Amino acid sequence: MAQFPTNLNEAIDWLASFGAEPDGGVTRTLYSQSWKDAQQALKGWMEDAGLDTNYDSIGNLFGRLPSSIPNAQTILIGSHVDTVKSGGKYDGAYGIIAGILALIYLKKKFGQPDLNLEVVSFCEEEGSRFPIALWGSGVITGNYSFKDIRDIKDSQGISFETAMMAAGFGLSKYRVRNDIQTFIELHIEQGPTLEKIEKSIGIVKAIVGQKRFRITVNGESNHVGTTSMKWRRDALHGAVFMIHDLYESVKVYDEDLVTSVGQLFLEPNVPNVIPNHVQFTVDARHPNESILRSFCQQFVQMFEDHAKKFGLDLSVEMWHEVQPAQMNHKLNEIIQGICTDNMIPCHWMNSGAGHDAQLFAGICPTTILFVPSQGGISHSPLEYTSTQDLEKGLEVLIQLLHQLAYHR
Repeated sequence: MAQFPTNLNEAIDWLASFGAEPDGGVTRTLYSQSWKDAQQALKGWMEDAGLDTNYDSIGNLFGRLPSSIPNAQTILIGSHVDTVKSGGKYDGAYGIIAGILALIYLKKKFGQPDLNLEVVSFCEEEGSRFPIALWGSGVITGNYSFKDIRDIKDSQGISFETAMMAAGFGLSKYRVRNDIQTFIELHIEQGPTLEKIEKSIGIVKAIVGQKRFRITVNGESNHVGTTSMKWRRDALHGAVFMIHDLYESVKVYDEDLVTSVGQLFLEPNVPNVIPNHVQFTVDARHPNESILRSFCQQFVQMFEDHAKKFGLDLSVEMWHEVQPAQMNHKLNEIIQGICTDNMIPCHWMNSGAGHDAQLFAGICPTTILFVPSQGGISHSPLEYTSTQDLEKGLEVLIQLLHQLAYHR
């Protein structure tokens, strides 16, 4: 008989065993074998806890503590099971695990709720395998459909649809959920703020908007020793100026604007040949859509100017866009009250990272709670949150769900 975890620390390490890497990180990309193993293990744990389980057509996993009232609405709690390559064991996983443990506690102590309580393990959020992010929550909220993944392939040339069907999903019509009354996500901060100001809970006011671009620069290959500098169409030379000025341009905006070049590929990528092809990504984020849009327009124009100067061809593709999302103020006030009553130090803040919660904010009252990340480190094997902070987050989640779902 399978042995399932009984506390937070056990559960964190248990789930991290699915996709464990030699460097201590975790790799669970969408529809991979480690992803399938993790989802099936979570399903077994949910069923062992007495929750009603099911998958939807794309691989989101649900565990429900049903209401005692027919046709009741649903409070959905959870996060994503996928990871970046060799990521940390808390990102996403903590929100799923805390949701399961909260439902186990509430079921044992208070029985059936007046509203359905349902924990979700979203199939994908990170955008690590395919160039699409927030797939799991995007389908549930109606932001994505199967047409959005047509012609998308991973770095190995495997199509999204092929990977999904091989994992046993995508064979039936997807369903947009219309029964969700509230969505709550518990997550590590993935930044240094809470640790630096010595607060245990972050109450998120807004999640920043983000835009991701694929930039392609084409020039001409030639011999590095026989081609004069003045006659070159060096794609990398132009790209270097673009990237440098991208980072410089951020300085005239407020500190909430961040940008990064996270991937860079060049061809032919040999020491003695001038690069004729460079492709890199740009990720830009800000909680105000107009500021974010203005910055993106500015850097695209700047890239075009550099391409013209160096005699290069430029292609700019925006492959991911999420609008800034405001979290529900009433829910956040309840969370603050819980923290005050229990003498848990809290802090109101914005989220600089994208989360599934931002898509739910458009369809129902939504919020996200943070717990500290040691050193602000995330997406790394060094990711760490103390047991004390993990337990405080779970404590606040349990009390919040009790207030929202048990009215008698």
